Amino acid sequence: MKVAKVNTISMKGRKRRMGRFEGYTSDWKKSVVTLTEDSKTIEFFDGMF
Repeated sequence: MKVAKVNTISMKGRKRRMGRFEGYTSDWKKSVVTLTEDSKTIEFFDGMF
């Protein structure tokens, strides 16, 4: 596979409750990878579209 560009996003943790206690989930980072037109297909997504 050939990668054209990678964008990253910092996602904030959400507020969650567990009974009467509340807190936040941990922060995490999301990445969006754009592939070039001539790269191989991902087999996982072949049957979806």
